[in-house]
Order: sequence, then structure tokens, then C-alpha cells
Amino acid sequence: MTPEAGIQADETTLRGSVLVLLQFNVSDGIRLDRVKELIRARTVAQPSPKHPAPEYIRYKTPPVVAPLDALVLDSGERLQGEIKYYDYGVVSVVFELAFDGGWNKLIGLASRWVWEIDFAARAQAIVRASLERAAPALIKPYEEWLSEDYLIFHAREISGSPSVQQLIQQHGTRIAQVVRGEMGQLAESECNEVLQSRISYYANDLAVIGWNAAFLYDSASGAETAIQLLEHANSQLLEFRHYDELLTGELARVYTLLDEGTGMLARWRLARSATRLHTVLLDVAELTEHVDTAIKFLSDMFSARLYKLAALKVGVPDYKELVTRKVHTAEELYRFMVDQFNQSRAFFMELTVVIILVVELFYMFKGATF
Repeated sequence: MTPEAGIQADETTLRGSVLVLLQFNVSDGIRLDRVKELIRARTVAQPSPKHPAPEYIRYKTPPVVAPLDALVLDSGERLQGEIKYYDYGVVSVVFELAFDGGWNKLIGLASRWVWEIDFAARAQAIVRASLERAAPALIKPYEEWLSEDYLIFHAREISGSPSVQQLIQQHGTRIAQVVRGEMGQLAESECNEVLQSRISYYANDLAVIGWNAAFLYDSASGAETAIQLLEHANSQLLEFRHYDELLTGELARVYTLLDEGTGMLARWRLARSATRLHTVLLDVAELTEHVDTAIKFLSDMFSARLYKLAALKVGVPDYKELVTRKVHTAEELYRFMVDQFNQSRAFFMELTVVIILVVELFYMFKGATF
């Protein structure tokens, strides 16, 4: 970047908003029709494509959304919020703060919000208060919640209305700082790493996606789909984290049981544990399929590519692979436990037959002596 570009960046004004996405895994499922009866909630509109298309992105079961109490930070910043209920047991909270200022102001805000503020902890009280009213709609609610948070820096207007090429050339290093939440200027290699994860459809829209934050340059309507897809990717990550913890705990329990011994009684106890493990596997398979098919891309390939990039950056494929490997391990353990139980049952049946024969022979010979 040339000195002239740096001066221009300082004088540039950005207008838009900063969004905090928070996801909480609260239950096995949520009855959305019941939520709409309990609170003032409406069904979320289907996402719109970047270009006209007869069919584009469809929720299998659209979430329902309701207003939420504002979140006030220690700095006095007041964030307006809404809460979305997904049928697979996740609630998603979006807090928004309007932004108007230069790059330095945005970089400072990004650094502070990324590293200094635990939004999930601050929002839990607000979310729990909202869920109290919707409690009858929750299926097997959890006491402890897993959570994910993500920041989106959305610039609707940038002075001079630069094209994507101009924006990257003049302000690429600053975009990288915003996405990474860093005040200091990043190395060229790190900037390139951040900017490689960018995608555009038109010459004047841009999405740069990182693992915990994203920068969007688009109109309000144009950015709506990207925001919803980022929200969905983080909810998927949260669900796979939940499955990973569930399987980790169940596998640890099974390993402990196997370590206790392989005697006759221990083998008989394997039957109940095998049934429980199989139930967990069925639940994981059902929930995974539900999450995977929660949103479909029919003819909007750009949105499909955007979602694939978002899921990759936040880590959905990594956690999905972890869950898949643990499912395979659990399946092998299940087969082993069933085999051990069947062997014990066969041995018991053979032993029973032998005992019966011995008893019959005893009485037969005893009768022969008289």
C-alpha cells in the first residue's frame, strides 16, 4: 500500500452496521408452531438470491423470529436484537449496532469486540428470559448450553463507491485487520491469507470470511443472504460440537465398562450398554441428517459457494469429520459388545442344556438302581 493510499483510507467514511451472531444449543428440538403460539414470533422469510431465479435457497423448516431486549455494553453502546428459533434445538441471536466512521474507528471497534467482550456470557441472561416464555416448546431442554459467536462488519456505503478491485487494492490490509480483529498492521502473507477467503458476485459487492468474523460490502438487501448463511454455518458448527461431546462422553463410558472386566456378568451388562449406544447412534444420525438438510440450494450456485466457503472457514467440515470418525468407532464398539453378549448368551444356553442333561441322567441312573 502506498502512503497516498493510506491517507485516502484514513479519510474514507464507511456507513453500515456491526452484527453479533450468537448461537446457543438449548434442546434436542423446538416445536416452532408452539413457539409462535407462546410468543409474538413470525416465520423467517426465505433468503433471496443475488440474481433473479425461479428457485434459489430454501429452508426445509424456516426458523421463527421474535424481538429481543437490547444489549447494553459497559461502553454505553446499545445493541438492538432479535432471536431465531430453529427446529433442531438451536436459538440464534443477532445484535446490531449502527456504524458511521473511518477505517481506524472500525479497526478499533473490531479489535475490542473480538478480543475483549464475551458476548455469549453477556447475552445468556437475556436469552434465558426469552426462553422462559417459550419453554413448553422445547424438546428435552439442556441445563448447560454450548455456544458460538461470530461478528459481521457490514459496510453498506463506502465513500467514493469503490469497485471490489479498488477496495481490495486500496484498503485490503485494513479489511484484513478488521476480519482478524487486530490493531497492528498485518504481514503481507497474513493479509493474503485473509483476502483469499473472499467472494463476489457483482463488481461492487464483497464478502471476506474469517473463522470468527467477516467483512461485507453490499447493500442491505444484498447482504441479507450472506448474513443468513453465516448464521446457518455457525449453527451447524454448534450442532456438530454437541454431537462430538455427546459421542465423546458415551465412548468414554463404554471404554470404562469394558475395562471393568470380561467375565460372564460383565458381558451380560454389555447388552444394556449396547442398546444405549445404539440409541445414541440413531439420534446422532437423525440429527445430523436434519442439520445437513435444513437448508437447500436449488439453482443459486453462488449462494452454495458462499455457504461452502463460510462453513469451511468456521470449521464445520472439521467437526463433521470428527463426529463421523467417532460414529464409526461407536459402530465397531456396538458390534463388539453385541458379539460378546451373544457369545455369553450362547455359552449360558449350552451350559443350561448340559445341566438339564446331567439332572436327567442323574434321575435316570437313580431310578435304575431301584
